[in-house]
Amino acid sequence: MADDSDAGLVEAWRAGDRAAGKRLFERHYAAVARFFRNKVGEAGPDLIQRTFLACVEGRERFRHDASFRSYLFSIAYKVLCKHYREQRRAADRDGGVDFAEASAHELSSMLSAVAARQEQRLLLEGLRRLAVDYQVVLELHYWEGMSAAELAEVLALPLGTAKTRLRRGRELLEARLAELAASPSLLQSTLANLDAWAAQLRLQAFGEG
Repeated sequence: MADDSDAGLVEAWRAGDRAAGKRLFERHYAAVARFFRNKVGEAGPDLIQRTFLACVEGRERFRHDASFRSYLFSIAYKVLCKHYREQRRAADRDGGVDFAEASAHELSSMLSAVAARQEQRLLLEGLRRLAVDYQVVLELHYWEGMSAAELAEVLALPLGTAKTRLRRGRELLEARLAELAASPSLLQSTLANLDAWAAQLRLQAFGEG
């Protein structure tokens, strides 16, 4: 039986098996779509396409010291950063973007999907108010279940830096939620069940995959 693991599919794809490449993309498409959806709105489909195209063009550079998923998300992160820089230039602003400071709320249009609960809407907006680097870390952690080690691979960071960014991101998210919450009870409900709201949001607003 053919190896259906990501590693096995990559090797088959490199050997000319186009069906193996298609299987890889189908397996990871929903996750890449989630990655862009709360950051760029309507530009998402184009950036998804750019990500998979870059993956096709760079498949020979992939090495198995990292997972294919980490490799794919590292490309998605670079595509996202390039998109924001292009937006800045198109708006006749300084093309430089500090992703440790600028947020998706400042750099893109509002997410079109409607979350079902107040807590989910609050969480979405709180994430969008974070600097992009922190938003990326938290969304990959909450929605893709990535560990600090996987985040380090995706963002090309030392493991200690990835752990620090994840911890600091949680602290900043709590602060943003406190600023945005319409009532103390909504804030308490959101913070008390943050992991659960994130998991439900993944299913209801972004879909499983």
